[in-house]
Amino acid sequence: MEYPLIIGGSGFVGESLVSQLVKEKTCKKITVFDINIKDKGFTSVNYYKGDICDIERLREVIRQNHSDVIFHMASPIHGLGKKIYEKVNVEGTKQVIRAALYENVKVIIYTSSAGVVFNGKDLINVDETMPIPKGTMDAYNETKAEAERLILEANGKNGLMTVAIRPSGIFGPGDAQLIPGMISVLKNRQTRFRIGNNMNLFDFTYVDNVVHAHLLASQKLFSPEATNISGQAFFITNGEPIYFWDFPSTVWAYLGHVPSNIIHFPRYLGIIIAFIFEFFSFITRKEPDFTRFRVKLSCANRYYNINKARRLLDYSPIVNLDEGIKRSLKWIESKKNGLGLEL
Repeated sequence: MEYPLIIGGSGFVGESLVSQLVKEKTCKKITVFDINIKDKGFTSVNYYKGDICDIERLREVIRQNHSDVIFHMASPIHGLGKKIYEKVNVEGTKQVIRAALYENVKVIIYTSSAGVVFNGKDLINVDETMPIPKGTMDAYNETKAEAERLILEANGKNGLMTVAIRPSGIFGPGDAQLIPGMISVLKNRQTRFRIGNNMNLFDFTYVDNVVHAHLLASQKLFSPEATNISGQAFFITNGEPIYFWDFPSTVWAYLGHVPSNIIHFPRYLGIIIAFIFEFFSFITRKEPDFTRFRVKLSCANRYYNINKARRLLDYSPIVNLDEGIKRSLKWIESKKNGLGLEL
């Protein structure tokens, strides 16, 4: 890998990958393509603004920068409408593949999601033999699953090699959703209210581990071992399943707050309340803040077996959960005014 192109390089995980590539100083040229450009001042990075569905713009950027690998990391955040997911995750991915094939790109590494196999039922130490269900829980995961299928089916066409990375519950510096959301719950004095009995294990993943997995995949695809991993998907986690509510509790504890008199709402009640939220959101044509998907997510076992990544990618988490939480809070402390949070 000498000329990486990071599509979605101004997003959460994309920025982390770019920072790591800059730090390693092994690439001849690093290129970022995004709909919203956040130039971090890296002199070794070329930034291009553009729409992922604009194939001519994609081809132009690939051609100008001699891109040999595409890290396809572009995706809207959770909680938006289905149309934007279909546009970016599905139609955008089709154009990325077409552009790569036209311009003879060697490798595409796609940032998928561990959620592509989640349909509301328990996932207990599942591995990549778990099929993607016909009915996923939301438009985000449904379209991520379709994009992953397109990426993996493109493997072998015109010499192209592809891999899909499936991270679970990503958090870390740059994240504006997971831990910042937990801090907002604390700020609103809602930490005592919880759905479920907290007996379900969940996999969270620190962002540096996700980046590490992408880089390992790239190294393998540019090596004699490429055929061992090309055309395949890999679950990536911290390898530390934790009871779901223990994660936010740890965040709050580091901020000096230990909830008392905790009230556990049963799953069925959460489903009813979420249905009401969704009904009124349908009437008002706004995306609901509280959904049945979120209820089922917070109550289900959802953890993954990462032995395949360990074996074929030589993956091993480089930052554990506890250290990841500390680093995340340190970053949030430095950015709290911009995030509108109080610590």
